[in-house]
Amino acid sequence: MRTFVVVGASLAGFHAAQTLRREGFDERLVVVGAEPHRPYDRPPLSKQFLAGGADSVLDLPGATGDELDVEWRLGAPAETLDLAARRVRLAGGDAIDFDGLVIATGGVVRRLPGLGEPEPAGVHVVRTVDDSRALRADLDAGPDRVVVVGAGFIGAEVAATCRERGLEVTLVEALSAPMAHVLGDEVGGVLGDIQREHGVDLRCGVGVDGVDVDGAGRVGRVRLADGSAVDASVVVVGIGVRPGTDWLEGSGLRLDNGVVCDETCLAAPGVVAAGDVARWPNAAFGGEPMRVEHWENAVTMGAYAARRLLAGDAWDEGPYAPVPWFWSDQYDRKIQLAGRVRPTDDTLLVEGSYDERRFAVLYGRDGRLVGVLGVNRPRQVMKLRGQIEAGISFDEAAALVRG
Repeated sequence: MRTFVVVGASLAGFHAAQTLRREGFDERLVVVGAEPHRPYDRPPLSKQFLAGGADSVLDLPGATGDELDVEWRLGAPAETLDLAARRVRLAGGDAIDFDGLVIATGGVVRRLPGLGEPEPAGVHVVRTVDDSRALRADLDAGPDRVVVVGAGFIGAEVAATCRERGLEVTLVEALSAPMAHVLGDEVGGVLGDIQREHGVDLRCGVGVDGVDVDGAGRVGRVRLADGSAVDASVVVVGIGVRPGTDWLEGSGLRLDNGVVCDETCLAAPGVVAAGDVARWPNAAFGGEPMRVEHWENAVTMGAYAARRLLAGDAWDEGPYAPVPWFWSDQYDRKIQLAGRVRPTDDTLLVEGSYDERRFAVLYGRDGRLVGVLGVNRPRQVMKLRGQIEAGISFDEAAALVRG
């Protein structure tokens, strides 16, 4: 009997396991997870769940029962991979020999440097359900002010959720505007204005120097790089993640901002990677190496990687070449982005207006449409997503929307 191992009880890992079974793999299937929980849906952690929603908002259909016939190894993270011996060793010393391997270990949340170990009470990240539960308990206690560090989508969603709970919020961003490194200053500035209009004290262009704690070891103040300080008994750090590849050091796999794969998600013979941890050349964007940290990519890449693993040398499906797409819900605004954009891209507002906070803006590069951002404009984002894949020109896209 062959053994296939999925390392990472993540969204990508779950969809890989589910696809293996659906595609007819009926032999031994082991799923290894660092957390003690079965796979769950992460987007609500910074939104509905953090706001007080029931645990059921995290449910993934098919992940809680036994229909997959999976051997779960939870709460025991993988520690090493011996590629030559085809063996994964887990924390605690157990080892699993495999015939096929899916690497889906996601990302490791970044933390503020210099806070010590353990971090002061009241300092939180939002990556796991246990993270969100701990933060929710602190928010339930009614802090005078919450400081959120990082105005990316996670930080912005946490800020919005805290404001909707009636809490005072300061949002600190080192960039000139939220998401300016992706969307550019103009569009990033509009997203910042949405936060300000909902009562958030948004401070851009300033970093964090450190935190001060009280006699009980709880955070009480955040010191900023411009010499100012903000009193706060709860601090949420949302400054991104790095790929979860520590356990793969010395394995023989190529690691460079993730597990480096070919255009079919293959990292080595009989080894594929999927989700936040995988980096591959995306043929839809001229072979640009990319690592995508979003929900839909975890779903589709997990399923694709599983099919690639099963097919082996008989693979004939073609490269994994999606147009990335993701969304963020903040207050009454749904922000959606399709494509791969840069702050230096050409931009064109094609529908709505920045002032009304309802608009669609195109991103172009070298005469080609490479992205579309919509704020409460889902129809235009979905219409143009397929056109990005088709390679439509920037001018043709503008005419399509306006015509």
